[in-house]
Amino acid sequence: MLRRLRFKFVAIIMAVVLTVLFVMFFIALFITFQDIERESARAMRAAAAEPFRFLRPGEERVSASSPYFVVQINEEGEPVSAVGYYDLTDKEYLNEIVSAAMESGKEKGKLKEYRLRFYFGENESGKCVAFMDMSSEGAVVWYFVRTWFIIGGASTVAFFAISVFLSRWAVAPVERAWEQQRQFVADASHELKTPLTVITTNAELLRSAGAQEGDREQCAGNILTMAQQMRGLVGSLLDLASVENDEDRKPTQRVDISELLEDAMLSFEPLFFERELTAATDLERGINVMGDKRELMHLADVLLDNALKYSAAPGTVTVELRRQGRRCLFSVATPGEEMTKQELQDIFKRFYRADKARRMNESYGLGLAIAYEIVSRHRGKIWAESGEGVNTFFVELPTAA
Repeated sequence: MLRRLRFKFVAIIMAVVLTVLFVMFFIALFITFQDIERESARAMRAAAAEPFRFLRPGEERVSASSPYFVVQINEEGEPVSAVGYYDLTDKEYLNEIVSAAMESGKEKGKLKEYRLRFYFGENESGKCVAFMDMSSEGAVVWYFVRTWFIIGGASTVAFFAISVFLSRWAVAPVERAWEQQRQFVADASHELKTPLTVITTNAELLRSAGAQEGDREQCAGNILTMAQQMRGLVGSLLDLASVENDEDRKPTQRVDISELLEDAMLSFEPLFFERELTAATDLERGINVMGDKRELMHLADVLLDNALKYSAAPGTVTVELRRQGRRCLFSVATPGEEMTKQELQDIFKRFYRADKARRMNESYGLGLAIAYEIVSRHRGKIWAESGEGVNTFFVELPTAA
């Protein structure tokens, strides 16, 4: 699929490039023809007015690139004399071209069969017809076309190489998203596999004829426990999907983050007490952010729940909030086993759990991934630091004006 997407990307770019090049070619060709027409008309007017100018030493010639000659004619349109670059002794030829020019009924034009341009004018000697050879014009046009195709061909090759490079760059986010989706499905399937196996096994035991009453109660309890765990996992998946689907919606609600964190701490203090943990808060008052209050409360709950589960008891969980210029910094510090640099990067990935041995009912590995998405949608940053037996999660958010 990704290969086809890159191919379509390159095909679209090359189609646009070739279209632009062809349009530019025809526009440039049209402009070139127009310039030739104007220059030829100017040169023939000048030649008709002063047919002997180019013959005088030191005078600038009218057109060295397009040889011309002037034929003086009488009132009946018959050639009287001729001057120019050519051998003009062939009177029959002169009669033919002058007659052909007069038959056209135009003041100026082309005699394609003779490859000549003509222009009727007047000078000191009377009426005349200026003729200009069109052969050099054809050479100019051919040179233009050849040069353009060389440049166009080189440009096409260059744009093709650039488009191939850009296709890889443009498709990279899609490729990452595709890989994440595949990994997500694999991880979700893995997480659901164990409870489904337990449910299936216990359901079969319930249906067995030799099952005792006590065994039936235990099987029913196991099924209920696994079903609750699956409901929790599905709920977390729905929360993550909800945050990701709303990532383009700009938060517009003014939220007092100081009050929100204080309310969140009040809910967790009894739980910390049961785990022999002490809660210490240092929240600067009156800090407001623009965001979604429900999502920000979810963010606080995720970080505090993470502290509740993985703090080493007895110990102190420290929650701080400080204003830093136009941003605020919220941190949750917990005592516990230090994390490696790799773990500090991986903990925000979906389904990642640093402690592979912990029970499934403690966590699904989605909480910090949801927190990361919420912070990103609020144009903030979230990261973790570990050292001296303390793991600290930081959240930086822009404050409301």
